[in-house]
Amino acid sequence: MRSFPLASVSWRFRDATEGSRWREAIVPGCVHRDLRRHDLIPDPFWGGNELSLQWIEEHDWEYSATFDVPAALIEDEHVELVADGLDTVATVRLNGRIVGHGENMFVAHRWDVKRWIRAGRNELTIRFDSAMRYIRSHRLDHQPKEFNDPVGRSQVLRKQPCQFGWDWGPRLVTAGVWRDIRLESWRGNRVESVRVTQHHGADGSVTLALEPELANPERGVRCYWQLAFDRVPVAEGTGTQIRIEHPQLWWPNGHGAQSLYHLQVQILRADGSSIGQWNRRIGLRTIQLDRHADEWGESFQFVVNGRPVFAKGANWIPAHAFVAGLGREDYARDLRSAVAAHMNMIRVWGGGVYESEDFYDLCDELGLLVWQDFMFACTIYPGDDAFVASVRAEAEQQVRRLRHRACLALWCGNNEIEGLNADLLKTPKLRADYNAVFLTALPDAVARWDSVTPYWPSSPYRSGGDNSHAEGEKRGDTHFWDVWHARHPVKDYEKWAFRFVSEFGMQSFSSPATQATFCPPDDWNIFGATMKEHQKNRGGNQIILDYLAQRFPFPAGQEALIYLSQLNQAYCMRTGVEHYRRLMPRCMGALYWQLNDCWPVTSWSSIEFTGRWKALHFIARRFFAPALASAHVPGDETATIGNYRRSDVRKVHLYTVYDAPKSAVGRLRWDLFHLDNRILAHGEKAVRLRYGESIRQKSLDLGPAIARHGRDCLYLRLALDVDGACVSEETIFLAPPRYLRMPKARTTVDLRMTGPRDAEIDFTSTGFQHRFAFDVRGIAHEASDNYFELYPQEKKTVTVHLSKAVTAARLRKLITHRSLVDAHE
Repeated sequence: MRSFPLASVSWRFRDATEGSRWREAIVPGCVHRDLRRHDLIPDPFWGGNELSLQWIEEHDWEYSATFDVPAALIEDEHVELVADGLDTVATVRLNGRIVGHGENMFVAHRWDVKRWIRAGRNELTIRFDSAMRYIRSHRLDHQPKEFNDPVGRSQVLRKQPCQFGWDWGPRLVTAGVWRDIRLESWRGNRVESVRVTQHHGADGSVTLALEPELANPERGVRCYWQLAFDRVPVAEGTGTQIRIEHPQLWWPNGHGAQSLYHLQVQILRADGSSIGQWNRRIGLRTIQLDRHADEWGESFQFVVNGRPVFAKGANWIPAHAFVAGLGREDYARDLRSAVAAHMNMIRVWGGGVYESEDFYDLCDELGLLVWQDFMFACTIYPGDDAFVASVRAEAEQQVRRLRHRACLALWCGNNEIEGLNADLLKTPKLRADYNAVFLTALPDAVARWDSVTPYWPSSPYRSGGDNSHAEGEKRGDTHFWDVWHARHPVKDYEKWAFRFVSEFGMQSFSSPATQATFCPPDDWNIFGATMKEHQKNRGGNQIILDYLAQRFPFPAGQEALIYLSQLNQAYCMRTGVEHYRRLMPRCMGALYWQLNDCWPVTSWSSIEFTGRWKALHFIARRFFAPALASAHVPGDETATIGNYRRSDVRKVHLYTVYDAPKSAVGRLRWDLFHLDNRILAHGEKAVRLRYGESIRQKSLDLGPAIARHGRDCLYLRLALDVDGACVSEETIFLAPPRYLRMPKARTTVDLRMTGPRDAEIDFTSTGFQHRFAFDVRGIAHEASDNYFELYPQEKKTVTVHLSKAVTAARLRKLITHRSLVDAHE
């Protein structure tokens, strides 16, 4: 087969509605990126510019390319135009002839253009009609009440849902050739794919079964295969079976190596001639969604290579508001950060896109299991024959594209449609539409084209439609939003013993450095016009302030407010995750909302759009650590925020939670401190740490100390040592921090340059400082730790890698720091 790339030829675009002149374009790409590159629109992310760009979605756009085709290509029996992604309502012409149409952003197209292609100069034109006009003129009988759809009826078109706006993302409805486009020519037959099925034997061996999939059925074909590991060939042969006697297994992050084999399969005819070849990387592993009856109801856990794995991770949204043309490094930054925080699973949320090969390559390499939603979110979709046929084509392509991935753990039908539309789904027509897509078309595609990876109809989901919290304690997965959306107390996380929690979250403001990338200095106030446009959750600022008021003192200015919002977010997620981990093995997963941002915004992310880690991400690295010391303070907070009963807290239960594969022996330590730096009580206990165990190791009665000193003067320091090193440490308060009589402390900063862009920094404090946070103003940097505890007279050393070289003297001047006591007057 010959391939002729079209992304690298000269492209141009124009506004077809206005009939404007042609301008140079980049493919893959989108109209917003092209308009911005020519300075025809302002930066969509700056200020309130998003609102001034809504006209783009109402216009039609044309892309055109001229290119010379070699004569050898058109001499083949078949010449096809292959477009991996057209966004979205597209009419494609080659040399003036219509060769095809598209109405599904997630479907790749392959059109036979043999009769229209010619040697020498050719012209390809793609017209993208307004998505909004399509929505307003198609499937008019589909009018269910909308949820989270500011446009209305956007679900009648198979297009990235969050382009139309979400409660963390902008409304930037774009168009363009968003994935690769090329010509392919071939004779006789063509290799479409090879289905690889793994059989893991009791003796530890693995047998791979190969099933070639050709464009045209053909008898007598055979496979010649080569298998390599770490670039070294380990086996080759002919046939459809590959046996690996001593396989290197692929494991999720934290559980073993991410071993990947390179498999090359040559498909041969009976006469020995080649039809083509197929090359992929594969990981040898088994992944099951284990749902067996147990003492609590029915388990919901992922079992990898026979080992139940507690899923630690977050939800993934598109890496950018404009997904066209993203490359490996656009994904690597945040996925590597996920691994740095000990995550082992990413949920690709159903309101975005099926991600690129680069994304899944990285997940394979980094050991991030992928919970893969199909791209349906929140609202009820049509179920007419044409729509379902398009969905079937989409599902077949995506399943066949991703089924070989080592990281692929689950196919999930949709995000929250069952849970958000329970009443509407009682309507027979809407229920029939729903069933046609999510209980028929999608599971059929998974069964036919994968048959190994499990399918889950919705998230959250329980068969029978009972999405109550009580049922979530028995089976299925849960999205828990009582904290945040319902404004319940943070301690409500601890009310429920869910089996698997696939969404829960708390917003915070972005850092001043990220805020400066979109907001003019004269409009930095969070209630100002610009900040309002970069807070897409209705009432979001008020909810943040509501939670802050219950936990923290009044902030001393905007930067203090941002800092406290991030501390609150981290506290909420730590409370939830540590509770879910303490419940192990009843609960076997905690995926918080959300990992990343698609533009600079106030949101639930732990990584800002600029790549800066929020406090949450630093603290996630602690609460997701393999060996965790965790404290449960069983005080009672009522359902109404503000009625914190200060007399309830008396006991503190100390736990160890462990999910590293190798057992260990540790030492659990605790110290009760007075805020005047006195240690009032100390204890320690030798502990055994075994895989998959959460154990209450000690219960402390702090009643006498509270009665004598008052809870507002006390804090508990908890730590876990393994092999002489502290692997987990945290501070536990006995009252909300706003009540604490925390004195000011002096901080000493010493540093050593270990390279032109690398330094070690020592921080020492005369007193306790909670969530000590430092920054290097004006220089992007990566820190080994931040938002940590500074205990009295104990040195804390962190390493910093800077984006540019700097002298020690200059670095010292750029370092700023604050802790909780500095955040209020």
